[in-house]
Amino acid sequence: MLTTSNQLKAARALIGMEQARLAEVAALNVNTIRNMEAGGAGAIPGRSVNVQAVQRALEEAGVEFLNGDQPGVRLRKPLAGAGS
Repeated sequence: MLTTSNQLKAARALIGMEQARLAEVAALNVNTIRNMEAGGAGAIPGRSVNVQAVQRALEEAGVEFLNGDQPGVRLRKPLAGAGS
């Protein structure tokens, strides 16, 4: 689950996606993405529907969200036989 602004920035960096592209894929304004990333280690500001749209867009791009002791991100492992 996407929970912090830093986690959002890390997810974008992991897949090399610019804010404008994420906004496009999530059907949001780029300023919404900027505002969501402005919170640092804190919870993502904004509407939950927007956070969910961003999470879906990043997951579709291969990001997996980790929420153990500290929120994190990683690339999802490819499915066995995928891409063959």
